[in-house]
Amino acid sequence: MATTERDYYQILGLPKSASADDIKKAYRRLARQVHPDLHSGSKKSEMEKKFKELNAAHEVLSDPDKRKKYDQYGANWEQAEAYEQARRQAGARGESGQETSFGGEGFSDIFENLFKGRGRAGNGRGFAIQGEDLETEVQLTLAEVLTGVTKRMTLQEPVPCSTCHGSGSLRGRTCPTCQGHGATLQPNTIEVRIPAGVQDGTRVRVAGKGQAGTHGGKPGDLYLRVAIAPDKIFRRQGSDIHVSLPVFPWEAALGAEVMAPTLMEPVRVKVPPGSRAESKLRLKGKGLPAAAGGHGDLFLTIQIVMPPSLTDEERALYGQLGAIGHPDPRAELLGQARRRSYP
Repeated sequence: MATTERDYYQILGLPKSASADDIKKAYRRLARQVHPDLHSGSKKSEMEKKFKELNAAHEVLSDPDKRKKYDQYGANWEQAEAYEQARRQAGARGESGQETSFGGEGFSDIFENLFKGRGRAGNGRGFAIQGEDLETEVQLTLAEVLTGVTKRMTLQEPVPCSTCHGSGSLRGRTCPTCQGHGATLQPNTIEVRIPAGVQDGTRVRVAGKGQAGTHGGKPGDLYLRVAIAPDKIFRRQGSDIHVSLPVFPWEAALGAEVMAPTLMEPVRVKVPPGSRAESKLRLKGKGLPAAAGGHGDLFLTIQIVMPPSLTDEERALYGQLGAIGHPDPRAELLGQARRRSYP
């Protein structure tokens, strides 16, 4: 009986000297690439074949006894084992008082003659293997970081196959519905609570919501990698928040009470008289939750802005202000520039 099986070491891309750890790592890496559930269309059928080959190779090479027989006999290792067992049984029985002779027949021919119709040993399903962990990104706003948030997510989760009831086989053959996996994927919406104060890049673990296990293995975990979305108004620096606060020249000069934005509701703040551009006002505890406890602060950076247009009265008032003598605000700048140009 000829065999068309590929060499198990070639399937895993490993030399025969590979360690048990090498075999495990190679299997897990390749399983992520060829798992049928990750493909669709004509590619899915191709991946199903490769995935079965991969499972068969792992089943044998990850078992020290089976690997030893495979290294000795190659693809015919199962037939060789049956042959040896039959020979021992025949020798023990001493049929016709003579020793059974097998001549020069190959292992495959002997197996065919002795065990015709029985097929390969085992159910071909392989060992239970835990599913891979999955990771996906979830974006949060700064307001969601401040309070924490519950995110709804729809996942494709494995459920026992209704055709084979989770066995993976039907009347001795691979189940056509689940392709031998024992489960099919169904959409399931879950809610995940992400705590307040989570940091950018944090991974939130959701147990048992990763890739389905194979052959009855446990599913992996799902990890949500937090990405804090850029904000057009607020700038985050650790647990502190920074925001620009526009004020008119007279508000900066005379002082004023103005409304300022926060991550929650706006608050009223006092702009001190004589405030300069780029000076900062600090609102204690109005930032994000800090890792050490408490909250950071909110810093308001004053930006002096002009009115979009001036009335005749405003223009007259600015004229009166300009007529009053003031030190030149550009004197220091011009002096520095002059010294750099003419050393």
